[in-house]
Amino acid sequence: MIGIIGAGAFGGALAIALGQKTPVLLWGRRQTNRHIPRLPSAVLPDLVTVAVDEAQLAQAETVLLALPAQELGRFLANRAWLLEGRNLVACCKGVDLATGLGPTGVIAAHCPNAQAAILTGPSFASDIAKGLPTALTLACADDAVGTALQHQLSTEVLRLYRTTDVIGAELGGALKNVIAIAAGVVMGAGLGESARAALMTRGFVEMQRLALHQGARVETLAGLSGFGDLVLTCTSAQSRNFSFGAALGAGQPFDAGVTVEGVATAQAVAKLAKSLGVEMPITQMVAALTRTDITLEDAIRALMSRPLKSE
Repeated sequence: MIGIIGAGAFGGALAIALGQKTPVLLWGRRQTNRHIPRLPSAVLPDLVTVAVDEAQLAQAETVLLALPAQELGRFLANRAWLLEGRNLVACCKGVDLATGLGPTGVIAAHCPNAQAAILTGPSFASDIAKGLPTALTLACADDAVGTALQHQLSTEVLRLYRTTDVIGAELGGALKNVIAIAAGVVMGAGLGESARAALMTRGFVEMQRLALHQGARVETLAGLSGFGDLVLTCTSAQSRNFSFGAALGAGQPFDAGVTVEGVATAQAVAKLAKSLGVEMPITQMVAALTRTDITLEDAIRALMSRPLKSE
């Protein structure tokens, strides 16, 4: 049995996909029926059981943690007794503001005897829930565990690629959200498609720069969890990070109830990059913009007036 913690859009979509082939136990704080509020047209398959008590998750050897990155540590702090010793797969993208850790690092800090992995890559929950073909990266430091999880979590339409480069997969997924905010700002401000293409390209350079500094492999950043996710998130209004950036660029309000992972990640990564001496001008500008430390005009001017150099 597979357990899923978090009955939001992504947790619900994974339950729908995996529940086509294997028993799934889905738990969410406010989930009481077989309908997912964030996926109004979807219904959970018969193989999915909605847990009324989180203690029921003890039945699952593998548990997917479909929680926002900034909530993951707080949740695990009170549930280590329940999840210790299991395969715990993070299904979020970000860097924890309090600790600077990625999702698997947060898991290890609270559940050191668990096998930590992360599921990441270019995906919208609505596509997965509809059964549309989706490919993701499953990263786990233990390749044997990763192989087992790859087979357990793959379906006819959900294809998982495996890697042991956890750092690369985590940073790719986290950093692309920051660049997606910047891409949204570009489009919201009316700067055009050419400017977005340039922003995505230079943003990808930043992603690689920090990830490689931290020990990631270049091929991981060029894969689904890096380049693939960057393309999807920077080019679709379905992306919350892109939509937030577009609203910011247009000077329009954005729904405060929508989780935008890239905002906290920008703050955490800007701080980390500065401490490491890693140059990340786009990330620094996104962090400053979302703190309202600078205006949009000043941010654009600062990026465009940087010293000319070779590519």
